[in-house]
Amino acid sequence: MSNKPIIGITMGDAAGVGPEIIVKSLQTERIYKEATPIVIGDAKMLKKAVERLNIEASIKVIDKDTEFTATYGEIACIDLDILPADLPFGEVSSEAGHAAFEYLRTAIELANENKIDAICTAPLNKEALHKGGHIYPGHTEILAELTDTKDFSMMLSSPKLKVIHVTTHVGLIDAINMIEPERVYKVIQLAHDTLSKSGIDQPKIGVCGINPHAGENGLFGYGEEEEKIIPAIERATGEGIDVEGPLPADTLFFRAQRGDFDIVVAMYHDQGHGPIKVLGLEAGVNITVGLPIIRTSVDHGTAFDIAGKGIADERSMLEALDQAIELAPRR
Repeated sequence: MSNKPIIGITMGDAAGVGPEIIVKSLQTERIYKEATPIVIGDAKMLKKAVERLNIEASIKVIDKDTEFTATYGEIACIDLDILPADLPFGEVSSEAGHAAFEYLRTAIELANENKIDAICTAPLNKEALHKGGHIYPGHTEILAELTDTKDFSMMLSSPKLKVIHVTTHVGLIDAINMIEPERVYKVIQLAHDTLSKSGIDQPKIGVCGINPHAGENGLFGYGEEEEKIIPAIERATGEGIDVEGPLPADTLFFRAQRGDFDIVVAMYHDQGHGPIKVLGLEAGVNITVGLPIIRTSVDHGTAFDIAGKGIADERSMLEALDQAIELAPRR
């Protein structure tokens, strides 16, 4: 038996660019030398992507109860056969939203049964997911619920910058209300543990403030930094974690990509996502930390505007696969 990790690749919303970027990524022979990639989705959608891209690859339907193998030039797929063959590209549909949920649920089951070693997800569409009857903000929350995980966070990783989030898919007013010392501490701890396990000795962690200039000693805001962030930093520092803050976000991200910090703790979605995406969508990877399962993802959406046109950029999916392979346990 090979000791290569088995990576389950979920198709996401098949009305978007998911099938296309998966097919394009699996034209990279190196992936097959380093891992066994298994797609979990609808085989018919992969076949349509292969035909649209006019590439030489076959789709091999496999049973989820057999031993998984994959050969370069042949895309192995656990075919859930949920979607209609005429599913239109670039449109929100309940069918595609429900299918995206089922692909992920199946991948989690396989991971729990030790049949796959990591999950790499193509993007889903939140509106379609909700129309399909699954009311979650996104992949992260589904993974947390189906693995019974309480303490988790979204980490975005790129070659120059890593960011972990205290809150993600909520409105800004709700996010500020949700930021509490215990949550901030847990995220600092997750950042420290994740990077330590990846081989960084005593990672340097920078923590963003909430207000402009991190409140500037009470000049901006209503004391949120003192109430919500500083107690968490003091607790983490007392445990030997190398953490600094709260720091003004407008300079912290510059300092981090320069090398002053190994990771930044962002307080809310756009505070952390913006800097990563400025550095390039093609290089960013979304990693859910705190789960019992390794999960990586592209750092972009379903791109309905270009779906079905054969022009989607697969580099973020390739980077997500590389990260999944690197983090996954060996067999």
